[in-house]
Amino acid sequence: MATRYQAAVGKELVKYGLRYEDLYDPLLNMDVDAALQRLPIEVVDARTQRLKRAVDCSLKRQYLSSEMQAKQTPYQWYIKDTLALVEAENEEKAQLGTGKTYDRMLP
Repeated sequence: MATRYQAAVGKELVKYGLRYEDLYDPLLNMDVDAALQRLPIEVVDARTQRLKRAVDCSLKRQYLSSEMQAKQTPYQWYIKDTLALVEAENEEKAQLGTGKTYDRMLP
C-alpha cells in the first residue's frame, strides 16, 4: 500500500517538477526553517526555482513537458539529514532544559 501511495505522490510531483521535501513549509515548522538556513545557497535557490516553476505551471493549468517530467527526481532528498540534525539538537536542548532558540507559538 505504501509503495503505491509513494508512486502516486511521485507521479503528481513530477508533473510540476517538485521534490517531496519541497512541500515542507518553513513557516509552519521552525525546524525546517533552521535546516534551510544551514543548507548551501545553491540548494536553497534550486528549491525556490522548483517552487516558482510549480506555481507557474499551476496558474497556467499546464504540466511540464514529458521530456522535462522524465528528468525529475521527486525522491532525491536534500534536507533530510540537516533536518534530523536540527531536530536532534532541539531534543538535546529540551532534555537539558535550555529550550529552543526560536520558541514561537503558531495560532
